[in-house]
Amino acid sequence: MPSPLFADRPAQAPEPGAMDALISQTRRLRGQVDAVRRDAMADEDDPQQRWQRTLCDLAVHQLDDLGAHLDLLRAGAPEDVIPEGTERERPSPAPATDPGTAYGAPPRTGSLLSRVGSAEWNLLTDEVSWSEELYQIFGRPRESGPLSLDEMPTLVFAEDQTVLQGLVTDCLIDGKPIDGEFRIVRTDGRVRTVHMTGEPVLDTDGCTASMWAVLRDVSELRRSERAVRESRDSLERSRHHERTERRVAVELQEAVLPPWRGSLRFAHDGPAPLDVAAHYLPAASTGLIGGDWYDALALPGGDALLTVGDLTGHGVAATSSMAMLLGALRGMAVAGIRPAALMAHLNQLVETSAQPALGSAMCCRYDPVTQTLTWAQAGHPAPLLFRGGEGGALRRPEGVLLGATAGAAYGEAESRLLPGDLLVLYTDGLIRNGGGHDDTDARRLLALGPRLAGARDAQDGVRAVMEEFGEEAREDDACVMVVRVGG
Repeated sequence: MPSPLFADRPAQAPEPGAMDALISQTRRLRGQVDAVRRDAMADEDDPQQRWQRTLCDLAVHQLDDLGAHLDLLRAGAPEDVIPEGTERERPSPAPATDPGTAYGAPPRTGSLLSRVGSAEWNLLTDEVSWSEELYQIFGRPRESGPLSLDEMPTLVFAEDQTVLQGLVTDCLIDGKPIDGEFRIVRTDGRVRTVHMTGEPVLDTDGCTASMWAVLRDVSELRRSERAVRESRDSLERSRHHERTERRVAVELQEAVLPPWRGSLRFAHDGPAPLDVAAHYLPAASTGLIGGDWYDALALPGGDALLTVGDLTGHGVAATSSMAMLLGALRGMAVAGIRPAALMAHLNQLVETSAQPALGSAMCCRYDPVTQTLTWAQAGHPAPLLFRGGEGGALRRPEGVLLGATAGAAYGEAESRLLPGDLLVLYTDGLIRNGGGHDDTDARRLLALGPRLAGARDAQDGVRAVMEEFGEEAREDDACVMVVRVGG
């Protein structure tokens, strides 16, 4: 109920229809926020969507409270505070969902205000008056009567009793306004959070004659705010984890992949040595490092190892599996194992790994004396050979994905390279739809023939590929290696 302290501050009457317009706007906004909330319920495990949903829940609760307050303003003062002899026509409130049903008792017909109650404690007569809504908030039967200020702490949560006592003491003794929260234990055992605001009412001598207060059940609001904080903290932890995982994956990748930049020369013992350059392109959609690799290695006897590959997944798990696989590949190549047998061993390694995965790979062994490229592949796009400005894919030998079939056999192919030839080895993330089956992107690669023919070295060839494909927002990471045959 209003305080007499404000009797000298008459409020200006709103323009006709202004309150109805505000209520309509609030309900319309509430419906729009609720629609956004439903759209944010797609993925329960996504921290970002959980945070968005809890913010929408909080906004819905606040708009419900705003709508309740506007309904009260439109309805006017309750009948128990209208002076005698005053008749007031009260408009019929518009139908709406009533949050008061949460208290186990039906609210006043058509009202949205069962979460807000009022009380006055008369210090001169010891009379106490409670609104009907306050009985609902406290879960107290009306026949039991209202609680005095001395009895109020009996329903207050033990840890919050000093809060209530401090609010009442400051109001009655020092004349301070009331503004605080405490928890109550209802008669049915449920704990609710109540926000209490009010002021002392002074007599003509300036002494406190009574105290009035408005008590609002903010349990759902505080629960929504807590959910927002928890979801925000969860989102921050998830982002921190992602940043940490990316940093570790990048550091691991940099430690495993060849440290060289620019072009390197291999197989110097023959008439047609190799000039090699490569580049790694991260995925734009995930922001995580994947399991793609490239490598070029001088082997005992003068041969050169050329390899590219791709393991499924992103992050530390994929990068660590790639490091294991690449280490095994290097060791077997140095030991003299031929490409086809090497692929069979890698397949067995992936299949028996503690972290199951699938992968594609290509392993090439180049003999500079005979200028022969011997290669095998496991579900991987074939190398592109550019000669005289024209390009085409080498014919692929048999080979399934690594980890797909136990005991799989892998074929081997040979191609003789000529001075001036240029090879492009790549992982399928380089092309838009993956798998090397997009004819448009395959034609784009092959159309680079004239530009690659004019490349001064392998690094220039890599730049030509990057100018064509490097700016695309690819779904997967990729590697590209350009090999130019000298002579």
